[in-house]
Amino acid sequence: MACWTTRFLTGAALAGLVIGTAGAAITGPQPKLPTERLTIVNQQGKRFVFTVEQAITPEQQEIGLMFRTMVPADTGMIFPWNPPQVSEMWMKNTLVPLDMVFIGPHGTIRHIANDTVPQSLRVISSHVPVAATLELQGGITAKDDIDVGDKVIAPQFGDDR
Repeated sequence: MACWTTRFLTGAALAGLVIGTAGAAITGPQPKLPTERLTIVNQQGKRFVFTVEQAITPEQQEIGLMFRTMVPADTGMIFPWNPPQVSEMWMKNTLVPLDMVFIGPHGTIRHIANDTVPQSLRVISSHVPVAATLELQGGITAKDDIDVGDKVIAPQFGDDR
């Protein structure tokens, strides 16, 4: 999954080839990134632990989960935004459906895009400034009853319990 910004909308990107910030074509998945554990606590108090890759650099964020053939249920990728911003993502070259969880600065889920469509160029927006976008296996938020207002516990949100 790639974050969508105007820098990606080159003629090559629109023609189906994504050009990275270094000018090279993105043709395969990136190596596994460093991970962190985070917990989502839903409104019923149930806790769900995920080990997520951290897409920190613009290059890592640009490639995201592109070309991955699976996202296990207890994993994902987090895209931190500092300062918080409206997050706009797309599914270009993303082969599996994802749930995109948009997280506010204090770890509260602000919006969820469920079961996004693989390889779609449709913009998926947080609609409000967020501190991070969390990508999880498609359908997991509905299965686990994770919803807007639930709490994400992780060091970047000032809480690492």
